[in-house]
Amino acid sequence: MDTKKLLNDLKNGKITVEDAEKKLKFAPLQDLGYAVIDHQRALRNGCPEVIYCAGKTNEQIKGIVLNMLDAGTKNILGTRATKQMYDGIKEVCPDAVYHENARIILVEREPVEKTGGKILIATGGTSDIPVAEEAAITAEYLGNEVMRAYDVGVAGLHRLLSKLDLIAQADVIIAVAGMEGALASVIGGLTDKPVIAVPTSIGYGANFSGLSSLLCMLNSCANGVVVVNIDNGFGAGYTANSINKLGARRK
Repeated sequence: MDTKKLLNDLKNGKITVEDAEKKLKFAPLQDLGYAVIDHQRALRNGCPEVIYCAGKTNEQIKGIVLNMLDAGTKNILGTRATKQMYDGIKEVCPDAVYHENARIILVEREPVEKTGGKILIATGGTSDIPVAEEAAITAEYLGNEVMRAYDVGVAGLHRLLSKLDLIAQADVIIAVAGMEGALASVIGGLTDKPVIAVPTSIGYGANFSGLSSLLCMLNSCANGVVVVNIDNGFGAGYTANSINKLGARRK
């Protein structure tokens, strides 16, 4: 629901107090049978409900998007989406954009307030880029400036050291790595900025689909390193945005 529009309509006499009360009463949630849409999430935490597309049918995703648009939501983010899912969304929302590497569908109809913060996203290797791009597109969608430093893993430490200028500029750093996940610890020892570590499922058998990276990052000896779940680029981008928003409020 577009609360601002509702208040303007009430002020201008386009709707009655009773109608406004009825709309507000049913605004928070809408049950579609297969999904319950939270239309007031943006009012509570600054971001509309995000659609996790994996496991949903094309028709379910289309229904959720249409419901959100009808309720006044201007910007929509869908994660873990396939090209086929995107093609379905285009049928009902022609201005939707698909970021294939990040597997993200975006609808952006209203400029978002910029945080003023910079986020550096670094990957251990090229294979980690899809998870990193999920974090990057999420952070940009939420109003952050994103810098990228890809393929700077510890197997060639000089590659990371050549990016010290970017590390110095960043307000938050997201370190995305598989294998032994050492990148987060190394970056944590080079900066006083918060570091969000993202373990990925990239690696050979003993990597256990990202479990070894997760445990190594959780056991980091560097201060200021926090860890999200395996392959959770969205969670990292969202958390980095929350940090930058707090910083913006204090300026």
